[in-house]
Formats: sequence, structure tokens, C-alpha cells
Amino acid sequence: MIRKLLIANRGEIACRIIKTARRLGVATVAVYSDADADALHVQLADEAVRLGPAPAKESYLDISKVLDAATQTGADAVHPGYGFLSENAEFCRACHSAGIVFVGPPAGAIEAMGSKSAAKRIMEDAGVPLVPGYHGTNQDPGILEGYAQRIGYPVLLKAAAGGGGKGMRRVDRVEDFYAALEAAKREAQNAFGDDLMLLERYVVNPRHVEIQVFCDQKGGGIYLFERDCSVQRRHQKVVEEAPAPGMTEELRARMGEAALRAAQAIGYVGAGTVEFLLDARGAFYFMEMNTRLQVEHPVTEMITGQDLVAWQLAVAAGEPLPLEQEDLHILGHAMEVRIYAEDPDNDFLPATGKLVRHRPPKESESVRVDTGVQSGDEIGVHYDPMIAKLICYGRSRREALAKLDRALQEYQIAGVRHNIEFLRRVINHREFAGGRVSTHFIEDFEAEILHQEHQLTPQSCAAIAACLSDWESRDLRAAAPRADEHSPWHGGDNWRCNLASARSHNIEYRGQQVQLSLRHSGEQLHWQCGDMQGAIRALPGREIALVDGRRMNYSCVQTRGGGSVFIDGTQVEFSLLPPDLGEGDGRAQGLDAPMNGTIVTLLVEPGAQVEKDQPLLVLEAMKMEHTLRAPAAGTVREFFCAEGELVDGGSLLIDFAEE
Repeated sequence: MIRKLLIANRGEIACRIIKTARRLGVATVAVYSDADADALHVQLADEAVRLGPAPAKESYLDISKVLDAATQTGADAVHPGYGFLSENAEFCRACHSAGIVFVGPPAGAIEAMGSKSAAKRIMEDAGVPLVPGYHGTNQDPGILEGYAQRIGYPVLLKAAAGGGGKGMRRVDRVEDFYAALEAAKREAQNAFGDDLMLLERYVVNPRHVEIQVFCDQKGGGIYLFERDCSVQRRHQKVVEEAPAPGMTEELRARMGEAALRAAQAIGYVGAGTVEFLLDARGAFYFMEMNTRLQVEHPVTEMITGQDLVAWQLAVAAGEPLPLEQEDLHILGHAMEVRIYAEDPDNDFLPATGKLVRHRPPKESESVRVDTGVQSGDEIGVHYDPMIAKLICYGRSRREALAKLDRALQEYQIAGVRHNIEFLRRVINHREFAGGRVSTHFIEDFEAEILHQEHQLTPQSCAAIAACLSDWESRDLRAAAPRADEHSPWHGGDNWRCNLASARSHNIEYRGQQVQLSLRHSGEQLHWQCGDMQGAIRALPGREIALVDGRRMNYSCVQTRGGGSVFIDGTQVEFSLLPPDLGEGDGRAQGLDAPMNGTIVTLLVEPGAQVEKDQPLLVLEAMKMEHTLRAPAAGTVREFFCAEGELVDGGSLLIDFAEE
């Protein structure tokens, strides 16, 4: 029996593990970096130990510091979560050497699956179907390109030690091979410290279907059915669901048995996931095995009624699996979306900043929110930008989908860019609703789910007007003299003698600049924005207004330089612009850093003539590379950065002159 558990992780997975441990009566220890000193997982745990500075290499990835924390607190087990040290065989061995239970598989199993090339060989011997490819160690670019030609384009370059889409490139023709190889190796080296690459035939329009397996220390093994994770962006999952749409019992059994053969071939123990590519003909091919708990495990928990973290703790303590294969049944349907701080309309660029508001939907038996943040927290550059996972359950896929859409409408986030609107467009797309998905779903329907035109509506303008009026009244009341509370100067209600209160605000919304005029007349607030106008009667502080006799519920939050309004299941973010005095800011024309990061490489020389969308430099942030491209044809006059330099978001990187 595990008495005290140290969670060697952070964020939502640390919070999720703490919840199960608390339910089981197991004491918990959190670890944290300086960036996470006030984080939610630190607050929830019974104890917390500082590891070091914000960079993961100096904190969460430092094995000696994590083990020291376990020893100091008397923890008899360590749960690694996912990411960080979860698939690190050295860490597993170090725990065992220190007499601490590692909640996960043996080090040998981690090593066997840690190298994708070695894993392919093991799976081939175990009779698990494989995609044709090259899994050798010869990394000569010419040799690799030769194998690519023999395999046949398109091919997929994959980091042998990789995961999460890092170090992965699709190559469609020989002319692009060497540049793609160089970029993939560089990204793999930065993310994993290993640039060994393997090659696979690129399966056209496949589905990504994975099997949840579980094995105990007594030789028992089962599979807890499948999850479909086909909808992805940049090789990272966006929507996950269980069971997979259109799955037959016969195919489910074949994939489940193949996954168990894969696990048993490496002497696996604990929770693991075997990932397959599934083509339109029902043929499936082994991709990789994740020797840890998956991010998307909640959908499996919902359709089986099981707590997989509780299973992990029981198996790690030497207990047998709680159930046999015939005891498991699929009940209903579950879907999960990952809510990220990112800009979907800007190539999913990660976003940073303060979470001014984080208000998830109310949880219930069919709505679950796994998160590690709360209002006031900072989304920084050091870790993954995931804010939360939203999981919804229904008796059918259609019901689960409807509940998920409703929950997304109720989710409120302000202060950082996020992907909630994008997720709603994905799950409401006719092809997704019909279960017709592939790993190319977002690319295939990019025009319909990305780069949408955004226009202010009368309802949005009315809500913004109510918010601005409320904020103005609040500020006036705060600044008013307090000597006579009955004085009109103290009211903050824009009272004028024989004159209506009128003012205008310059607003920017999605790159559009508009003027919003407000005029008070008794209890009525009249507004005008372009050709739109109306009148509302707002109830200050109650976020309710009467519009033409109809009640409008809205919610708003003030952010730095503007605000966010939530109405009718949508969010309207706007900025308040200063008055245009015709002076200009005198700033040189240039391109700014989209976020904090490190300059990886400069791709052109100063003075170069470039075309629109031509790559100019590569920035690494949040373990991913981001390419800054020319906004138009023109000249790169000067760089204000150098390779290897750490730059702040918003800083000027390039002096650029349009043609």
C-alpha cells in the first residue's frame, strides 16, 4: 500500500493525480519551480518542495532534485505523470535504487519503446503490423534520401526519441528532403537531446486510433478499448473520443489483441497506450507505444467507469488488475478537447500572459474539467501552454457532442488568446459530426475552420456599450469626493444638467477599427457603431440588460488595454485605442517577436530582397520551432537579433521595408 506519493510533475496532470490520491487516503507531495510557486497543484498537495528555477532542466527534469524531495518528505512512491521524466528509464532506475516505488513500467520497457526504431524491430518480432520504413542507425543524409526514394514519397521523417509532433516532417518530393531533414533533426535535438531520425511511408488520410492497455506485475494484461485521436494540428491532438466512430467489434478485438502482444513483448507493467494508424480498408499499423498515462485518458475512464490513476497506484503496489477483460464494457460515448493558450489563426502560435479570467463550465457527471490553473495565473514560456482539458459524456456520440459544444460556450477565458472558438468550429463541422475524420482533417477543411471573418453584431455592440458604461461609472465613483454621498458628483451615473451625457470610444476588434458612441438618456443607454445602433437598459454590476424589451445576459471582464465580452456562447475581445492626435509614433517599420523565445537561425542576409511568405528566421519557444515570414515582398534591411539570442515577445527583430 502506498502511503505518501510524490508527483514529479505540474499543471493539470499533477492536480488530477492529487484528486485520486486524496480519495484513496494517500498523502501527496508536490514539487515546483520558481515559476510555479503559487500554482494550483502546489496549493492542493499536502506538502510541496521547491526544485529550482523555471527552466525545466533546472527543476522538473533534474532527477537528483526530485529524488531529494521524495527522500526529505518520506514519500514511498513517485508518480511521473506525463512529459518531463515520465518516460525516462534513468529516473525509473534511480527511484528503485533509492527504495522508492516508480508508478510506471520497468526501465527496460521504457527503453524498449523509447527508441522508435528499436520499438519497430520488437513489434515486427511480436507480429504487430508495421508501416514500411527505415529504422536503422545510419544517419547519412544521402543514405536516408535513398531509403525515402525506395519507400516512395510522401514520406514521414520522425525523431526516434520523439513525441508530441516535435522533430516530425512530411516530405512530398525529393527536392524538399534535405531541408526538411535538417529542420527535423534540429528540432529533435532541441527537444530530446537526440537527433536520430527514422523514415516511414506516409499513409494517406489515415485515422489515429490508440488502444489503452494495462498490465500487472503478475503477468495479467487487458485492454480498455480504443480512442480516436485523428483530429490533430501540427501532429498534436486536438479532439479525442472513445469509442472510435465506426469501429466494429471484430476490428476492436484485433487491435486490442495486437496492443496486448506489443505490451507483453516488452514485459510491460502499468498503464500504456499503443498507437496505430488505421486506413480506410481497416488495415492498421503500429506507430509507437507511450509508456505512461496519456493526456486523453479521461475519455476511457468515462466510458468504462474506471479510475486509471487508482489502477496505476494499485498495480505499482503489487496488486493484481482490478478487473478481467470480460468484466469491461463500453458505456456511452466521451469526448475531450484540449484548451490551449494559442492563436489558431496565426499558425497556432502559443500565447503567453495573465489569465485575467478562467471560468470553466460547472462540472457534473457528464462534464469534467481537468486543469492546473486559475484566474490570476500566468501562462509563461517555460512549459506547455495547455490551460485545461474539457471532457463530456453522453449516452451516444451525438449527445456527447451536444454537451461538449454547450460546455465550450459556457467556458470563459480572458487575458490570453485561446482556441475555444476554433474547437467549436471543429466539432460542429459536418464531417466531424458525421464521424468522418482523418489526421488531415484540419488541413482538408482549413478554409472552413480557420481564418474566419469576424464582424461585430448588434448584440456584441450592445454588450460592449453596457460594459464600458459600467466601467466608467465604477471609475467615477472611485474618484468622486466622499464628503457628501448625496452629491451628484458622487453618483457616478453620468448626470448632466440639461444635457445628455455623450462620449465616443475608438475600438479595435480583430484588426478592424470602429467608433462606438454612447449617450445616456434617463435609464436608457443609446449606442451607435457604424450603421448599427440601439438602446439598452443595463443593470449595473448584474450583467443583465434589456434590449428592445428582451433580456440579454452577458458577461464582461476588463483586461489591459481593453476587455472581453461573453455573449450568446461567443467571446468578443476588443482594445480601446487612444485618441488619434495625428502625431504617429515614429517607430521604424519592422517585424516583432510574436512571443518570448530563442533565435534558432537567420535564413536570409541583411539587404536581401524577399517574396511574400518567404521564411526570414526561426524562433524556438515552448519546445517548438516557429518560422517568421515576410508579410509582403520587400527588403530585409537589418536584423536586431542574433542566432542563440533570447528575445522578448513584442521586441523588434527585423527592419523590413515593403516593396
